Amino acid sequence: MKKILCMAIALMLALTAIGALAETTDLPRNETLYFAGQQWGSVNSWNIIGTNQNNSMTIAGNSGGYRTLMFETLYMYNFMNGELVGLLANDDYAWNDDMTALTLTIKDAAKWSDGTDVTGADVARTFDIGVQVGNNVGTGFKSYISSIEADGKKITINAAVNADGQPVNPLKVLDFLTGAPIAQAAWIDTVVERNNNDTVSILNDPGEDVVWSGPYTKFYADDQKVVLVRDDNYWGQDASMWGKLPVPKYIAHAIYADNPAGENALKAGEVDVCQQFIGNVQNLWLEDGLPISTYYEEAPYGVCLTMPTAWYNFNLPVLAENPALRKAIAMAVDYDTIIANAMTNQSPSFADVPRSLMNPTEGEQALYNHEEVADLQWAGMDIDGANALLDEAGLVDSDGDGFREYNGEKISLNACCPNGWTDWQASMEVVAAAGKNIGIEITTLYPEWDIYQTVFTNPNQTEYAIYMWSPDAAAPSNPWQRVNQFMGSEFVGVENNWSGNWGQYLNEEADALIKKIPVTTDTEELKKLYTELTKIYLTDVPSFSLMYRPSLFHAVNESVWTNFPTGDDGRNIPPADCTDGYGIAALYDLELVEG
Repeated sequence: MKKILCMAIALMLALTAIGALAETTDLPRNETLYFAGQQWGSVNSWNIIGTNQNNSMTIAGNSGGYRTLMFETLYMYNFMNGELVGLLANDDYAWNDDMTALTLTIKDAAKWSDGTDVTGADVARTFDIGVQVGNNVGTGFKSYISSIEADGKKITINAAVNADGQPVNPLKVLDFLTGAPIAQAAWIDTVVERNNNDTVSILNDPGEDVVWSGPYTKFYADDQKVVLVRDDNYWGQDASMWGKLPVPKYIAHAIYADNPAGENALKAGEVDVCQQFIGNVQNLWLEDGLPISTYYEEAPYGVCLTMPTAWYNFNLPVLAENPALRKAIAMAVDYDTIIANAMTNQSPSFADVPRSLMNPTEGEQALYNHEEVADLQWAGMDIDGANALLDEAGLVDSDGDGFREYNGEKISLNACCPNGWTDWQASMEVVAAAGKNIGIEITTLYPEWDIYQTVFTNPNQTEYAIYMWSPDAAAPSNPWQRVNQFMGSEFVGVENNWSGNWGQYLNEEADALIKKIPVTTDTEELKKLYTELTKIYLTDVPSFSLMYRPSLFHAVNESVWTNFPTGDDGRNIPPADCTDGYGIAALYDLELVEG
């Protein structure tokens, strides 16, 4: 009898699983928004305070802001205008006079999925557990926040201060507001208790019982698909927030093998929103006649927020001791070819937006004096100027073999990026060609990613001479954060360095200017600081950006859904794939295509 009962239970569970699977494979098309380019591989966990979740639809942050479908931040970042828009918190955050404490309040309407209020205690506990276990929130913000105090819905974020009592970096405190997903304190305590306060166990807890505050929650996930379902009890339909629910009932992401598979699904109308680079994307509507569009109708089609960059290795004396060599190579590169071939013109040129430390957005371009640095800028393919610079520096070809020497030896460098990153490889080929035009031997080297990532993050490596990586794109702390990544000393000598200054460049004058920016509030003084830093960067050339690039790609197929945000619709919703930062506002405006 017991055996029969067990078999019956097993059969019931199996039928339930089959029914759930049928539901997910047959999602109503007119209720489901399909994505590509965000989730790669199976979800590891739903643990918002853990690590290695590989849960990109719900646990991910990038230049567009945090992905708040399921777990919400205090504020949403809008990279179109730099605004912080209240989400869990009211639009009332304020600094004290010396910027050592920031206060804010949680919205009265904000609720957890179990119906309890979101409070300041949840924010404080999220920070504290992060510091305790060393998750992304803890490691990312513990150097800038000393503590968070909660009094009901009120919160005080105390900035870390240096020896003279000044805040270490108020800009990074603002990053916490938009980049730290808040977890429920009671749920955190449950996880800590069931894992006996063991750090490794807490970080690896599967989090299947997680409590959320966002508009969607987990519905189904396997190695083929991830599906979220709308929480129709979501607090955000309160008048103090969106005033309604997001339009799609389901958010789904098939797990594609590669970019071409995702692109083909977009073309077929199986994907509505595609976050991946598509070469010559304009051909999809101009030549193929597909109902596919991008944020802008004309190139660069998206918002270019980041600048993939070639970093010089200052562990190599020939590069560290010769600023003329560094600048000459950068001057000789044919950037127009890179933009045309590697980016299929999805980037403004350096003639259109002269190089500096800034991305090409209007807000950042206004932060430095263009006239003061104009004589230091270059647009590329200046072979004569590069050769003259090298000759003047005494880097000449004395033995007639066609290559210049330094200290009696031929200057021989390599240009590196990961194998298979085809647009970056095309860029490195152009850099190598530039060397040939000015008598510098530059050979390309394309190691596999698992090797590349261990070398360029090693502060003592001498294997790579010129190598590609991207600085940060957009955040409340930018462009300061990017400038710090280009020239700041705090990352020099750091093991397993994913943070910045991968070339190990040191400049005390630049460092002093960088440290002033986070505590400078006067607009004109900020402009002077950024202008001086730009002068140093364009003179010393510790690295050189190869292109401007959207950090998020936002191609949409409007065969099922329409009214996606565009750059000229007046809504000012960023092209952040309907999921990131203030980009999630798009989900509330979507409409079904008639017929």
